[in-house]
Amino acid sequence: MIICLHGIARAGSHKRDLKHMANILIIDDEKSIRKTLSEILSYEGYKIDEAGDGEEGLKKFSDKAYDVVLCDIKMPKLDGIEFLEKSKAVNPDVPVIMISGHGNIDTAVEAVKKGAFDYISKPPDLNRLLITLRNALDKQNLVTETKVLKRKVGKVIEMVGESAPIQKIKDTIEKVAPTDARVLITGENGVGKELVARWIHEKSNR
Repeated sequence: MIICLHGIARAGSHKRDLKHMANILIIDDEKSIRKTLSEILSYEGYKIDEAGDGEEGLKKFSDKAYDVVLCDIKMPKLDGIEFLEKSKAVNPDVPVIMISGHGNIDTAVEAVKKGAFDYISKPPDLNRLLITLRNALDKQNLVTETKVLKRKVGKVIEMVGESAPIQKIKDTIEKVAPTDARVLITGENGVGKELVARWIHEKSNR
C-alpha cells in the first residue's frame, strides 16, 4: 500500500532556535547579590534582567517571556513565596529557583513543595548555581518541546477533512491501519509523512 502526500501543503517550518541563550530574571532586594548573580550568568552567556523586589519582578515577569527566574525569599512589598504563587498564575511552566539566606532554608524547602524548582543559598556557590540553572533549563526545554509536539499533532488532526486530498488520506489510513499490509508513505519534505506514519501506528495493532 502506498500513501502519497504529494500536493499536500507543507506545515510551517519556523522552529525554535535551540541555540538561543536563555532569558533569566533575577529578583532580589540585595543589590550586591543581584550584581554577583548577574555578572556570573552574563559571563556564561545568559541574558539577564533584574528586579529589586517582588512587585517589580512580577511586573517584568508578566511583560516578558523568561526561561528561568531566580527569586529571593525575603523581600519587601512582595516576598518570594507570594511571587511564586502569582507567577504560576501568569505562566506555570517557567521554573522558579528560590534564593535563601541561612535562616530561610525551611522556607525554601516549603517553597519547593509549593512548586519552586529548587533553591540555592546565599552567598551562591558557583557550581551549585550553574548546575541548578542547567537542570531548570532542561526541564523548561522539555516542556516547550512537548507543547510544540502537541500543537503539531493538533494541527494535523485539524487538517483532516479540510480538503479532499487529506480526507482521501484519512480514508486510506482507516482502511490500511487494521491490516498487516506494508505501507509506503511518499511525498516532499515537510508535508507530514512522519505524522501520518505515527497515526497509522496508533490506529493499528503494530
